[in-house]
Amino acid sequence: MPVNLSAPVAQDLHPVAGVRIGVAEAGVRKAGRKDLTVFLLDEGVTVAGVFTENRFCAAPVQVCREHLQAGGAIRAMVVNTGNANAGTGADGLARARATCDALAGQLRLQPAQVLPFSTGVIMEPLPVERIVAGLPAALADAEEQHWARAAEGIMTTDTLPKATSRQVKIGGRTVTVTGISKGAGMIRPNMATMLGFIATDACIDPALVQPLVRALAGASFNRITIDGDTSTNDSFVLVATQRAGHAPITALDSEDGRQLYAALLAVAQQLAQAIVRDGEGATKFITVRVEGGKTAAECRQVAYAIAHSPLVKTAFFASDPNLGRILAAVGYAGIQDLDQTLIDLYLDDVHVAVQGGRNPQYREEDGQRVMRGSEITVRVLLGRGDAQATVWTCDLSHDYVTINADYRS
Repeated sequence: MPVNLSAPVAQDLHPVAGVRIGVAEAGVRKAGRKDLTVFLLDEGVTVAGVFTENRFCAAPVQVCREHLQAGGAIRAMVVNTGNANAGTGADGLARARATCDALAGQLRLQPAQVLPFSTGVIMEPLPVERIVAGLPAALADAEEQHWARAAEGIMTTDTLPKATSRQVKIGGRTVTVTGISKGAGMIRPNMATMLGFIATDACIDPALVQPLVRALAGASFNRITIDGDTSTNDSFVLVATQRAGHAPITALDSEDGRQLYAALLAVAQQLAQAIVRDGEGATKFITVRVEGGKTAAECRQVAYAIAHSPLVKTAFFASDPNLGRILAAVGYAGIQDLDQTLIDLYLDDVHVAVQGGRNPQYREEDGQRVMRGSEITVRVLLGRGDAQATVWTCDLSHDYVTINADYRS
C-alpha cells in the first residue's frame, strides 16, 4: 500500500486553458486498461522537457529530443503504457515516428509537432497498430478537465494515480498549475521520474521555459530514489499555454517569476514525492537531509549514498535501528577529506551520533520508536560548511522483489 498517499479528486484538479486531454483503452498490453493518452495543445503554447540520462534511452525519448530541438511549435503529445519501446533499435524508432505520423495526420499537423512517450515493458516491439486504432477514441474523449483520467491513463505498476493542482495570483490574474506523474520503480535521479507532465496557463517568455523545467527537475524529480535504477524512458515536460492574461514574465528572479516558480515547484515536489510514497512495496517514506557541507553537491552525494543503500533501506523496512549502516554510507559516499569526528546523526528528534560516535544519551528504544513510523527524517550534519540538500526515498521490502519478479507475467 502507498505511504500516506490517496488518489486525487478530479474536481480538485484545475483545468489549464489551452490543454485538452483524452484517454482511451487501446489494448497495448492488456485489455480493459486505460493505456493511451493524448494531450492537445492550442497554438502559441510553449513546451520544454528534460529526459533520462541513461545512454540506453528509449525510442520515444530520442524522438522527443529531435522534435524539441527542431524548434517547431509542439501541438500534441501521445502517451502509451504497457510497452516502453526501449531496447528496440531502428524498428522502435520507426514505430515511435509512426505514432507521431498517425496523430499528426488526424490533427492536420506536422509529425515534428507531436511528442511521443511510452512506458512499460522493455525490449518488446511497440504495437503501433493498436495505438493508431485507439487514437480516434482518445481524441473524441479530449476535454480540459480530464487530468484525473490522464493520471490513471499513464500508470503502470503504480497503485494510485498521481496528480495535483495549484492556483496563484500573478499581476491580478489567477494562474493555474496542474500536473500528473507516474512511477513506482526504476526511480533514481538523472531523471528520477518515469513520466511527469505539468501545465500552466502563465504568460512567460518562451526562452525561460527550458531553464525553468531544468530547475524544477533539479529540485523535485532529481531528488527522489526508490531502487537506484535510472529508467530508459524518464521524461518530464513543462507546458506553458500563455493564456492567464497577466503581463509576460521575462525574468525568473522577478517577483512574478518567483511566485510562479514557487507554485510550479510545489506541484513538482508533490508529484515527485508521490512516486516515492507509491514505491514498489514501500511501507515508509524517508526524508534524508544532509546539512553542514561545503557544497550542495557533496550534500546530495552523501544523501544519495544513504538513500540508495539496500542495507539502510532494509533496516528501515524491519524497523531495526541498525544505524551504523547510515554512518557507513556517509563514509563511503566519496568525500575524500571528510572528518568523521565532526559528524552528527539524527533520526527525527532523536540524537543518535555526536562527533562521529554514539551519543551517550541515545537509547535503542528511542531509535525503534522512530523506525516504526511511516514517515521518518534522517538528518546528517557534516560539520564542514553551510550547504545542505534533501532527497526523498522509501524502504525496501519483500514486496519489491515480488513485484519486479512478476512484472512481465
